[in-house]
Amino acid sequence: MRVFHVQGHCAELGALPERLPEQGYLWIASERPDFEAGVPALQDALQRWTPGPLAELHVSDLLNPQLPSHYDDTSWYALLVFRRLAAGNGNGNGNGAATEALPAASGASGRMLESIDTSPIGFAVFDRVLLTVHPVGCPVREFFIARFLKALPPEGSEARPASLRLPGSPAEQMLRMTNHIVDGYLELRRVLTRQFGPMQQALLGPRSRFDDWQALLAARNTLHQLEDICEDQRSAIQEWIDALDELPHESDPAKARERDLMRVRARDVLEHIERVLGHVRRLENSAETAVQMHFSAQSHRTNAIMRTLTVLTAIFLPLNLITGIFGMNFEALPLIHSARGFWIAFAVMVAVGAGLGWFFWRKRYIGTHH
Repeated sequence: MRVFHVQGHCAELGALPERLPEQGYLWIASERPDFEAGVPALQDALQRWTPGPLAELHVSDLLNPQLPSHYDDTSWYALLVFRRLAAGNGNGNGNGAATEALPAASGASGRMLESIDTSPIGFAVFDRVLLTVHPVGCPVREFFIARFLKALPPEGSEARPASLRLPGSPAEQMLRMTNHIVDGYLELRRVLTRQFGPMQQALLGPRSRFDDWQALLAARNTLHQLEDICEDQRSAIQEWIDALDELPHESDPAKARERDLMRVRARDVLEHIERVLGHVRRLENSAETAVQMHFSAQSHRTNAIMRTLTVLTAIFLPLNLITGIFGMNFEALPLIHSARGFWIAFAVMVAVGAGLGWFFWRKRYIGTHH
């Protein structure tokens, strides 16, 4: 658990302070196991700093690694649980951490979506306190800690890097963090497209014999789960925007501008989620289309094979009739005792076969004539 005091500049505190600083706000960044161990001390500190501690139900939500994205609020704080959606390292734990991963498709053509990190991050947003609960090794937490540490002034100086503008409130930092999360969606979109391509090629290849249906089913189920995750994220951010809109009008121009900026950031996060949701749905439609085209191609090949076999049967049927007639056991059968009888029957059979072959070729039943 790491504690930062943010007030135009940043200072890392060694422990939870007895009281809130007079200016700025506190950011408490904790990994989920540390948060679970430090809940009593943290609740006591929140009781001193704010009108009240976290509700027990919200503490359970923050500790639950399976919780979907959602938004809830009380009269003294707001709670947002936001599931990450990013490409992991393929071992089921996203970034070297023990996180939940979506089911992996097995097989050479079923490796798509096998390393999607969907671990939830919890935000408890007070007026002057931001509590974030992360999975172990969460890159979002490490990114913002590194960014805040860059804003620390050098020893013996109060100056800070001019290019770094730190958040002005817990709500603004929360939106910055969610915006950073969804910025990784663009990379995820490229990963999904790149990994889904070989499966489509295997389905539509003219000489391929696709039989990895278990992998395809797992991939489609994973896409459905990704769609559900994106919809939960969209609902959570939309509820946050609605809560901002329901706040009373702010008479202070500076605070009103800050609130407008938060709305802009929240809508930007929502727009990113909409883009990823649309991309996942396009992948689902592409998968359905590829499967339908695969079966259509297989049906076309089967029809072509059956047509060829039918034509060959039709050509040899009269030939079999001729051989059957001349195979009868009658003494008075025409040509049976003639020295030229075989050659006459053979010529008739060749003529009939060639004539039928030419007729079926003209009808485009055989050959490559179009």
